[in-house]
Amino acid sequence: MRSLDLARDTCERFHPGLIKALTEIPFADREAPGSPVIELLREHGGVGLLVPTDFGGLGADPVEAVQVQRALGSLSPSLAAAVTMHHFTVAMLYSLAAQPDRLTPAQLKVLSSVVSEQQLLASGWAEGRTQQNILAPSVTARPVDGGFRLSGSKKPCSLSRSMNLLTASIAVPGAGGEPELAVALVPVPTPGLSVRPFWGNDVLAAAESDEVRLDDVFVAEELVVRTSAEDPHRLDDLQTAGFVWFELLISAGYTGAAAALTAAVLESRRGSARERADVVVRTESAYHLIEAAARDVRDGLDGEEAVFRALTARFAAQTAMKDATGQALELLGGMDFVRSADHARLAASVQPLAFHPPSCTASAEALVQYTDGGHLELS
Repeated sequence: MRSLDLARDTCERFHPGLIKALTEIPFADREAPGSPVIELLREHGGVGLLVPTDFGGLGADPVEAVQVQRALGSLSPSLAAAVTMHHFTVAMLYSLAAQPDRLTPAQLKVLSSVVSEQQLLASGWAEGRTQQNILAPSVTARPVDGGFRLSGSKKPCSLSRSMNLLTASIAVPGAGGEPELAVALVPVPTPGLSVRPFWGNDVLAAAESDEVRLDDVFVAEELVVRTSAEDPHRLDDLQTAGFVWFELLISAGYTGAAAALTAAVLESRRGSARERADVVVRTESAYHLIEAAARDVRDGLDGEEAVFRALTARFAAQTAMKDATGQALELLGGMDFVRSADHARLAASVQPLAFHPPSCTASAEALVQYTDGGHLELS
């Protein structure tokens, strides 16, 4: 499949040998609990994909990033979903590092060690809660001398068993006493942080999406990213960058799973040429919507318009892939379904895109309002 081959070529350019290493493991084993796919990604330089070259990373642009995600999703949907949480977190934090004076020395030290120490960053945000903004605080913070005590639970939390750093959105008292959004950087392991079983589905089971609990975890003040009088838009910029990256990366991974299933249909030559073409059109259009939005961001689009394009591309792709995977399974036929669970699992692996926040229903009013000339106000 031409476009999938191109995505895998991009992945090979950034992570030489990773494609081969993944394909040497049977698909069922790649997607099972305890799968080695996350460690394979780490071994092949995956943590540095979006880290700027100034910090030792690979400095991929948005188009290259969604191509790599598509390649990974075609081979291990679990891996693509899991690493999205690392990549979008990296993209957010390093967007601040473009102006080093916006970060404390401790924060800069953390960012400087991600590639050199091959650290994976997990996201303790609202991922997994369909009706919430992905940046909504999911952990409570109690001010104490020198920092904050964090308590709360994130479930599911991808990369829960491989993470080296947990980033958590928290609400802290602002200058006037009102709560304001902040981001805590929590080293792992740390006293009070624990991981407990949570994920019970075979689909995406290798993403390590278990429960992370924080019980009175201390985080030093210098490891909390927050606004200041001199930099009042710091968290606004962070939210925008994070939101756009999340939607593009998570969607791209699922387009890879859909593409792998479409490639199986083409290889089997089941159905008529028209039927196979219908699957191709839906699958390819889904990916190209995501790639087009990524290209806009690469070329300088930001702010509300970038969020709007990422969201509309994601929702349109979501619908197209749902139709494509159902039709693909039907064309592959009953005996294919009976003989192996691989294709059924690929099809099922596309569906969770609908469960990532925000849902289309929750976003509907904001999308209509923005299209009609208003502001894009996502709750």
